[in-house]
Amino acid sequence: MIINGVQIDETFAEAFNMRGTRVIITAQNLKWAYHAANAMTGFATSVIGCGVEAGIEREMTEDETPDGRPGVSILMFAMGSKVLMQQLETRMGQCILTCPTAAAFSGIDSDEKINLGKNLRFFGDGFQTSKLISAKRYWRVPVMDGEFLCEETTGMVRAIGGGNFLILATSQPAALAAAEAAITAMKKIPNVIMPFPGGVVRSGSKVGSKYKTMFASTNDAFCPTLKGATNTELSPEIESVMEIVIDGMGFEDIAESMRVGIQAICDLGEASGVKRISAGNYGGKLGPHHFKLHEIMSGVAK
Repeated sequence: MIINGVQIDETFAEAFNMRGTRVIITAQNLKWAYHAANAMTGFATSVIGCGVEAGIEREMTEDETPDGRPGVSILMFAMGSKVLMQQLETRMGQCILTCPTAAAFSGIDSDEKINLGKNLRFFGDGFQTSKLISAKRYWRVPVMDGEFLCEETTGMVRAIGGGNFLILATSQPAALAAAEAAITAMKKIPNVIMPFPGGVVRSGSKVGSKYKTMFASTNDAFCPTLKGATNTELSPEIESVMEIVIDGMGFEDIAESMRVGIQAICDLGEASGVKRISAGNYGGKLGPHHFKLHEIMSGVAK
């Protein structure tokens, strides 16, 4: 498959099961909502080392938020419910409770509930109060700038992590410019995040390592400096590879984000320096969800 001069490899991105949640963060203005959300989603690029993968999903207007203030929604994903619950509660306490004017609300309904402000209320040292509105409990915790308002719980759902594609280009600037174009398009898709810095990862990994303590290591087949030292996947003109990783609430969400991202790159044309689009295919070792590039770009992914 070739789109506007860019080759789309006949391969698939291999993704795995995760647990996910959404939290709505509001504040006096967007500036402080972003301060809170950026802190909460910091050090959350990969479950390999961070425990959780998190990112800002989108901005929300005053008409969309529970308290009528500007805000942002964030998504958080983990490999299991216990880890997700621990990470959510810790980050709420250290990043949202501490942030001036910030409040937090559930952003997703589910039969499975996890703590949002249920335990944070104890910071109020007995002065906290609660109110039940439309079967939802909210806590008001006195703090030095006034009070911290937080919904007691939020929903937790089954989700998917690790959707991805690789951008193969003739130079590092070309690969990065293409990745930036893709991320701009992908951020318009709901229910997904791209958790790495700026949405892009340069240190794509493979399963396993020559070192026993490492369960993931550099994807040497796509490292341009190793063309003569390993079983490379790169042709001579490829000098840089960037990867975009996607976590999402469902298969269709991730597939659509991949489609618009790849299309944005193809729209740049062959003159951009991008030669191929590929994906992280681990032969079924990583996860059960396979995002086939040709099917995605043909609109028949399932």
